[in-house]
Amino acid sequence: MTLLFRPVQREDLSGLLRMAAAASPGIGSLRHDPAWLAERIEHSLQAFATEDDEASGEERYLFVLQDEASGRLVGCSGVTARAGYGSRFYSYRNEFVVASSAALGLTQRTHTLHLGHDLTGTTLLTSFYIEPAWAAGAAPQLLSRARLLFIRQFADRFSDRIVAEHPGLLEPDGRSPFWEAVGRRFFAMDYPQAEAVAGGRSKAFIAELMPTSPIYVPLLPEAAQSAIGQLHPDGELPFEILQDEGCDAETYVDIFDGGPTTEGRLHALASVRAALPLSQMGAGTWLACNAEREGFEARVLTRQAPAAWQGRGWATPLEREA
Repeated sequence: MTLLFRPVQREDLSGLLRMAAAASPGIGSLRHDPAWLAERIEHSLQAFATEDDEASGEERYLFVLQDEASGRLVGCSGVTARAGYGSRFYSYRNEFVVASSAALGLTQRTHTLHLGHDLTGTTLLTSFYIEPAWAAGAAPQLLSRARLLFIRQFADRFSDRIVAEHPGLLEPDGRSPFWEAVGRRFFAMDYPQAEAVAGGRSKAFIAELMPTSPIYVPLLPEAAQSAIGQLHPDGELPFEILQDEGCDAETYVDIFDGGPTTEGRLHALASVRAALPLSQMGAGTWLACNAEREGFEARVLTRQAPAAWQGRGWATPLEREA
């Protein structure tokens, strides 16, 4: 079966709606709303059409993964060129405060969360979803890692710092223990509503109501403490792929559900470090892409690239023969 990774098109709306209906509640950048998704497609089309010298950082790209035999969309993933464009992108930063008492001979190390916008301007990986039937094998690798080759190809449009937020733990009823303990104290809305308002972008409205002082984690309910930095099961696959790329997940957590945030430098990521011109692609299994912007394509190949790519593009190994 041949899979094609490509930019989204208007005729993909019905496929995106189907995938959005099945996606985790924590994927705020993939909403089950026809009008919202149609607008998302238009933003993506405009982003791909923007010339390099006109790119501002506001661009939001959306890709789909298509089974060419059936024409069915089996996955999608996105890239926001600059998180918090025109505003600020907020997250919590894990820190530890150390206090000591010489008189008592005690030292106390306390976990704290600091609200900040360190990640503003970074390139944000978003909207990852793959149908469960395709979750094994090369398909999710193609869906996640091909974005990195696109960013590499057009690096001037993006930050060198790559970030992805991952959905945090939820209760069986869909409530977030972290949100109930923190966010709900300052916002009269449920967790899904807060995610919808943010839309996977700046979250700048947080600064208007949330306290800027540190949150002392031991003061939170046990369920909220346990949720910090923990993954929703639906987020494990994209999280593992980015960890394999070399991303770190120790510093930041999401301000809504406390889920982990991965980050890494573009040129230090495994797929980018190992990328070679198509002409140097040897034996083995490769993730390869062409050099086009609007006509960007990526595939898993075990032989030479399609003639339509005219020998221009990049390939990074999935597997190499010994």
